[in-house]
Amino acid sequence: MHPALLLIELGAIVLGLGLLGRFAGRYGLSPIPLYLLAGLAFGHGGLLPLDASEEFVSVGAEIGVILLLLMLGLEYTAADLVTNLKTQFPAGIVDFTLNAVPGALAALLLGWGPVAAVVLAGVTWISSSGVIAKVLSDLGRVGNRETPVILSVLVLEDLSMAVYLPIITALLAGTGLVTGSITLVIALGAAAVVLLVALRYGRLISQFVSSDDPEKLLLVVFGLTLLVAGIAQQVQVSAAVGAFLVGIALSGEVAEGAHTLLSPLRDLFAAVFFVFFGLNTDPASIPPVLVPALLLAVVTVITKIATGYWAARRAGIGERGRLRAGGALVARGEFSIVIAGIGVTAGLQPQLGPLATAYVLLLVIAGPLTARYAEPVVGRLRRTFNAPLSSPSSPSSPTAPPPAGSPVDGRSAEGQPLEVGPADADEEAPRRGAR
Repeated sequence: MHPALLLIELGAIVLGLGLLGRFAGRYGLSPIPLYLLAGLAFGHGGLLPLDASEEFVSVGAEIGVILLLLMLGLEYTAADLVTNLKTQFPAGIVDFTLNAVPGALAALLLGWGPVAAVVLAGVTWISSSGVIAKVLSDLGRVGNRETPVILSVLVLEDLSMAVYLPIITALLAGTGLVTGSITLVIALGAAAVVLLVALRYGRLISQFVSSDDPEKLLLVVFGLTLLVAGIAQQVQVSAAVGAFLVGIALSGEVAEGAHTLLSPLRDLFAAVFFVFFGLNTDPASIPPVLVPALLLAVVTVITKIATGYWAARRAGIGERGRLRAGGALVARGEFSIVIAGIGVTAGLQPQLGPLATAYVLLLVIAGPLTARYAEPVVGRLRRTFNAPLSSPSSPSSPTAPPPAGSPVDGRSAEGQPLEVGPADADEEAPRRGAR
């Protein structure tokens, strides 16, 4: 490999990602589909395959997954995790049932087997907190009464990754029932120990890592994360789980400082990860799975809207707010690709990567549209058939408080500072001045 050629390819990749991100930002789009399309264009079977930088991109993609999960863990404390699991678990159960089951059934109908069914269930289950947080901000709905309901669902999905990832890691290891069970017990036991330590000694851990020098803080947190992720992978536990638990263990000013310092690295390597996923997907393999991906997308658009509708109704939100909550949850993105990438790396099913790519491309585009138009479209249909939407719930209706550490409470998954203010008496209009 010639060093000059490597530098040229890497420079072209990073520059191209920057230009694609700028283009997406100008038109209020998520850059994820553009990154995936770029990977398809320059991967195997694409327009101009990249060979010299393939090894670097592979390592960068793995770091991207680790940083995505680390930053996710930094959003929450162990106390947040326990509180949300106790108070919001009914919405989480409904969300899992309505959205994971279609993916599992699709894999079984395609003849992929039970392990692929578990993986595809995760792909269709997890919404994109980054895309959704940006959409809520762009539409001026941060102060709406349904927004805390949306955030509660997202928080439960994010936190469930700590349990879900060890399960698919054990299944993909291809070991026997006993060995796989031991791996799963080790992973869940490690998660439980970290949570217990974080609850009792989180402040001490943060003080140990803390530093007034940004350079030292960056090196310590980043190095610790890579170390723990590597050890986790060595003992057959997902590296992503290790990174997530490191983020959970840090809190307070350390978590805020690490989040600020690591956000640019996260954005860079996460973009590399999406490109890498596209690079390893042959564009010619997408047309054969396009119809299943489209059918699965249609079904899970409906089930996500139903999830948000049910969760908002449980919180006492009026029908317009329920529709807005459901429409906002449709987008899939970063973690659907992460889950599919784990399956593809394990050599699970050749069509899994193309199907996941097509599915995410469809829903990352459809998500902002359903968030904007679900409520007015249903309203117009009901007016056409003389069945107007129900009136808003009374101001005394219970409203779920915004979950601490949620993507809008503090930082979004894209690093944007957002806030949730008090709900209006009229849930149908956003709080004035909400960003």
